[in-house]
Amino acid sequence: MNIKEKNITVTGGRGFLGKHLVRKLKAKGWRNVYAADLPDFDLRRLDDILRMYNEQKLDIVIHLAAVVGGIGANQKSPGRFFYENAIMGILLLHQAFLHQIEKFVALGTVCCYPKNTPVPFKEEHLWNGYPEETNAPYGLAKKMLLVQSQAYRKEHGFNSIFLMPANIYGPGDNCDLQSSHVIPALIRKCIEAKENGIPQITVWGTGKASREFLYVEDAAEAISLAMEKYDKSDPVNIGTGREISIKDLVKLICRMTGYKGRVVWDSSKTDGQPRRMLNTQKAEQEFGFNASTNLEQGLKRTIDWYQHFLRRQAGHSY
Repeated sequence: MNIKEKNITVTGGRGFLGKHLVRKLKAKGWRNVYAADLPDFDLRRLDDILRMYNEQKLDIVIHLAAVVGGIGANQKSPGRFFYENAIMGILLLHQAFLHQIEKFVALGTVCCYPKNTPVPFKEEHLWNGYPEETNAPYGLAKKMLLVQSQAYRKEHGFNSIFLMPANIYGPGDNCDLQSSHVIPALIRKCIEAKENGIPQITVWGTGKASREFLYVEDAAEAISLAMEKYDKSDPVNIGTGREISIKDLVKLICRMTGYKGRVVWDSSKTDGQPRRMLNTQKAEQEFGFNASTNLEQGLKRTIDWYQHFLRRQAGHSY
C-alpha cells in the first residue's frame, strides 16, 4: 500500500488549526484525509468515537479537538475545560489502541508546563511543578494524555506521540472577545475601535508577561512532519523559540492595524504565566521542523484575513 493512501482522520478537523492541517496534508499528497468534528461526531461520547473508528477505517489519528480559550474562558469554566479535554483524549487513544490504529498523534499545549519553568522551556522540565493556576485544569487534562500515551507504548507497544505547541494564531482564529486568545482579541479590539472612533481600548493585566506565538501554517507543518517522521514516547515542543511581552505585542498590533488611541491596562486581571518561550531544538533534531513565519508576517496575514472577514459579513447584511 502506498503510504500516501493511508486513512487519516483529524479530530477537530473543521476547527481553526484542523482546517489548516487538513489542507496541508492534502497538499502534501495524502489522499484520504478525513475530519471528525461536530456536528457529525461528538468526541466526548464513546458511541460517536466507536462510530468514527468503524466508519472511517483509520490508519492514523491526529487528535486536535479540544475545548480551548483565553484566560477568561479558562477561569469561567475550569471543570468543563478539564473534563471535556480529558475524556476526549482518554477515550480516543484507548479506542485507537483497541482498533489497532498504526499511529496516534496527540496535541498537547504549552499550558502543560509548570508556572515557573526556566526559560526557554525544555521538555525535561515538564514535571518540575504545578501549571499556572488560571489554565491548570486544561493543561493537566492535556498532560494526562501524555501519561496515557507513554503508558500504552510501554505496556502494549502502541505508537503514539505527544506534541506541545506554543500559542497558535492566524487566519480563521476565534475572534469572540469572551473566549478568544490574546492575538485575535487584540486585532478585533483595535480594528473596531479605529472604525468606530473609540479613543481607548482596555487590555487585561499589566503587559509585563511574555508569550511565544506560532503561526497556524507552521503549526500544521510541524504536525505533518511529526506524523511522518517521529515515533518516540518523549514529548516535543513546537514553536519559534522567540518571545514577546504582551505590552510590545499590543504596540505592534496597534501599529499594524493603524489604531492610534490609548491603551488602558486593567491590572485587576491576571497576567497568567509570567513568561513562555520554548526550547525547540528537539523538533528540529527529530523531524526537521523550523518555523518559517515571523510574528510580523503572521500578524499581517491574520489582520488581512480579519478585515476581509468583516467585509464579507458587511456584504451579507444587505
